[in-house]
Amino acid sequence: MSSPHVAPPTVAEVTNRLRAVMDPELGDNIVDLGMAAVDSISADGVVAIGMKLTIKGCPLRVQIKQDIEARVGTHPGVSKVTIDWGEMTAEERTAVMTRARWNAKEQAPDTKIPLNARVLAIASGKGGVGKSSVTVNLAAAIAQSGYVVGVLDADIWGFSIPRMLGLSDRLEAKRIDGVEKPQIIPNERRIGNGLLKVVSTGMLVDDEGTALMWRGLMLTKAVEQFLNDVHWGELDYLLIDMPPGTGDVQMGLARMLPRTDLVIVTTPAVSAQKVAIRAADMARRSFLRVAGVIENMSAFTCEHGTSYALFGTGGGKALADEIGAELLGQVPIESAVAHAGDTGEPIVINGSGAAADAFNAIAQRIIANTISLTEMAGCSARNDDVVAVSVSRRDNNA
Repeated sequence: MSSPHVAPPTVAEVTNRLRAVMDPELGDNIVDLGMAAVDSISADGVVAIGMKLTIKGCPLRVQIKQDIEARVGTHPGVSKVTIDWGEMTAEERTAVMTRARWNAKEQAPDTKIPLNARVLAIASGKGGVGKSSVTVNLAAAIAQSGYVVGVLDADIWGFSIPRMLGLSDRLEAKRIDGVEKPQIIPNERRIGNGLLKVVSTGMLVDDEGTALMWRGLMLTKAVEQFLNDVHWGELDYLLIDMPPGTGDVQMGLARMLPRTDLVIVTTPAVSAQKVAIRAADMARRSFLRVAGVIENMSAFTCEHGTSYALFGTGGGKALADEIGAELLGQVPIESAVAHAGDTGEPIVINGSGAAADAFNAIAQRIIANTISLTEMAGCSARNDDVVAVSVSRRDNNA
């Protein structure tokens, strides 16, 4: 209870105390996030706080309430603290998520990935959807357009990138001028006018039949080493072949490289689409942008021209609509894609057909989108708008 001889606090004093209340998920104080404001302060010391949550059922509500009462209620001039709970509008959620993403990027550790390189993590909710095949074909297609493309095989246990790109040499470390310790040198493959730089645990083991029996912490450390101890040099793009699911590697990457954009791969089956939503949810919780959805194995067309939807229809479009992202393309089933991967020659390099055309079209959409983002990089307000639209559409469907 306040003393009758102590004046009630000012709005500025209460606001400063509210700045000590942090939202644990968003990593910032509730005032600067636009979540809390002082509604009124009565002469007898009753302080009314307006508090907006990102969602009505926020599980942190009890903790935030206790923190507000502890910070504001301890002022000698405060007799009571009341909280008027509300929910943010879509625009307010957009602003909060944009700030949270900015904070994550500002607090991210340094890596050897060039700041001008666009980072795309090729992710999926589960295995078996052709994620690695999508990664190598997109990387090769982008490289053929004259870009330097890094490929990081983060599927530590299930590495397949070396075989799919026809690279069998083991990785070596060399001394680099100006760098204290030796750096891992990526294996390279020139494609057209472009270049691939590839790193994988498959290039560290004796042969591809060797099992890596590593626990979660070691998986994260391996990815961290690929980001910090590899001499990537100049890169235009970095494509990361992610393990399926939402585990240690995904969380570690979000922490170490928060400027990553996710490309989610799914199949047309509704069951696969429902699992893939989890990857989108992981991105939202980690403040990563979803660049788009790719539907793989969309249909099979026989030699007579009849199309068969072997794995169902509509999963990719349904996922894109549900998470508010772009459907980048649909890749049909062709045996030539699997054969090209087995022989180390991605189908986009020398192959033809609907699958090769689909991969090339998706790659060009990614390149066009990257150019658009780069052109706006000089104006932070416009760049925030690009991020905000994606976040708002996604949150509205969350």
